[in-house]
Amino acid sequence: EALNAIEKEKQISKDIILEAIENSLLAACKNQFGKSENIRVNIDRETGEVKVFADYEVVEDDMIEDDALQIGITEAKLRFRDDVEVGEKVSTEVTPKNFGRIAAQKAKQVVVQKIREEERKVLYVQYLEKEREVITGIVQRYSGKNVCINLGRVDAILMESEQVRGEHFRPTEHIKLYVVEVKDTPKGPRITVSRSHPEFVKRLFEEEVTEIQDGIVTIESIAREAGSRTKIAVSTVDPNVDAVGACVGMNGSRVNAIVNAVSYTHLRAHETR
Repeated sequence: EALNAIEKEKQISKDIILEAIENSLLAACKNQFGKSENIRVNIDRETGEVKVFADYEVVEDDMIEDDALQIGITEAKLRFRDDVEVGEKVSTEVTPKNFGRIAAQKAKQVVVQKIREEERKVLYVQYLEKEREVITGIVQRYSGKNVCINLGRVDAILMESEQVRGEHFRPTEHIKLYVVEVKDTPKGPRITVSRSHPEFVKRLFEEEVTEIQDGIVTIESIAREAGSRTKIAVSTVDPNVDAVGACVGMNGSRVNAIVNAVSYTHLRAHETR
């Protein structure tokens, strides 16, 4: 039940955690049996019951080289079945009596570490899909001239160099950001965000203008002086469509929505033919 809750809450597969527990218990068996080459741990996926098995190779009685890994044919027939043959693998349960306590102690640290690793992977993949896209973040606080932004499950730093000159944000304020890059690090995904990047305005137009989404209008190029002005060149192959008008919108509704999103930036669309 606990693993089901973890799987749902952190989006980490229960099987991955169970495999980690099995590996940690296998390591614990080294202390109990001295060797682990032929030891395997099995956790019942439904009941959670833990069992330890030892696998032996059946050999001729006079060919035993390692009694921890091999068993003679005579003993194998007595312990297992009469029709066992040389070369077969036989298994027997060797679960220690106090294995429950050992398992709990050994597995705890491994499970916590595995959850952290998998959670980091899940977050990385989740935000990697948002790379080069526009997302909404919540302003947390200023750290010097940089701004700490909460993106949901992770935080990002809006560096001074990626800010628009003259902008100042209040804590808890929702702002739009362009995800420049997502890197995987041992401490979790490191996300570089920007409000001054030219692609920021381009992505906003792609979200706001239906004709761009449908491929009727194409953004040919874009130049931006963050905090001052932005110029974009748009074109269309449909003679019935006004490319500039589509980007501006009725009474400037579309372009005004983008101006509000980029704050101090003023935009002017140019049509290329």
